[in-house]
Amino acid sequence: MYLETFTLPIDREERMITARMQENGGCFGYIDNIYPCEIFRQKQLQEIGFARVTILYGGNGSGKSTLLNLIAAKLGLGRVAPFNSSELFETYAENCGYVCGTEEDGTPARIPQGSRIITSDDVFDYMLAVRSNNAEIGETVEQGKAEYARIKFGENVVLRSMDDYEALRLQVQSRRKTLSRRKFLREYAGTEIKLNSNGETALQYFEDKLQNDTLYCLDEPENSMSPKTQLELMKLLERMARYCGNQFIIATHSPFLLAMSGARIYDLDASPVTIKNWWELENTRIYYEFFQKYRHLFEE
Repeated sequence: MYLETFTLPIDREERMITARMQENGGCFGYIDNIYPCEIFRQKQLQEIGFARVTILYGGNGSGKSTLLNLIAAKLGLGRVAPFNSSELFETYAENCGYVCGTEEDGTPARIPQGSRIITSDDVFDYMLAVRSNNAEIGETVEQGKAEYARIKFGENVVLRSMDDYEALRLQVQSRRKTLSRRKFLREYAGTEIKLNSNGETALQYFEDKLQNDTLYCLDEPENSMSPKTQLELMKLLERMARYCGNQFIIATHSPFLLAMSGARIYDLDASPVTIKNWWELENTRIYYEFFQKYRHLFEE
C-alpha cells in the first residue's frame, strides 16, 4: 500500500490565517476567503488512515472533493483539469502531512510515478475531444473520397520527377486493387474513436487510462454513468485494487461504489467524521427505504 495516513493541520489554521492577513497588509490585512480552513476542524477530522480502497463519502459541501484535492496537491499527483483554489489552499496543503506504507518485503513504499487525480471534468473533456476529433475526421473522409476517386479514375500520372513518385505509386496501387478505398481513407483521414453512450464512453476512459501499480484519486467517477455502468466500474476498481497493485482514494456518494469490497468509508456528513459501513450511510438508506416502500411491486 502506497499511502498509509494523511494528516490535516486543523490545529494550525488560525496561525495560517493570521500570517496571510499580515502578508496582505499588516494590521489592516484581510482575506477574502479562508478556504479550506475550518471545514475539517468543525468535523474534528485530523487524520485519515487508508486501505487499498478508501472512500470519502458526503453530500455537496461536505469537503470530500476538497480533501481529495489536498491529498493530490500534497503528494504532487499529476492532474489535467484545474480546480477551484484559494489564496490559502497551497499553504494549507504544504502544512498537511502523510506517511507512506511499506512494501511486502518491509521496505518503505513510494508514491508511484504516474499516480494522478482524475475528476469528472477529465472524463467530460475526453468525451468532447473524441467527438471533436471524430467530426474533423468525418470532414476529412469526404475530402479523401474525392481524392481517392481522382487518383484512381483521373488522368494518368506522369513521372517527371521524384515529386510525382508518391502520386504514381498510389495510382498504380489503387488500380491494381492493392490499395482499397477503406485503407486509403484510414491513412488519409485517420481512424475515428468509437463512441457509445456517455456512460459507456466514461467507463472506456477508465479502462484505457488506469494503469497497474499506481495510486489514483478519483473525484465522483460515477458521473454520467447508469447504475449498470457504475456496477461495471465497481468491478474494474475492485479487480485492480486486488490483483493489479493499485490503491484508490475515491470521493463519491454512489451506493454502488460505496459497496466496493473491502472499502474503508469515511462519512464526511458526520461530525465528528467516522468510519461507517456502506449500508449505514444516509444516501444508501434513502435508496433502501424507497425500494422497501414499493417492495410489493417487485414481488408481484
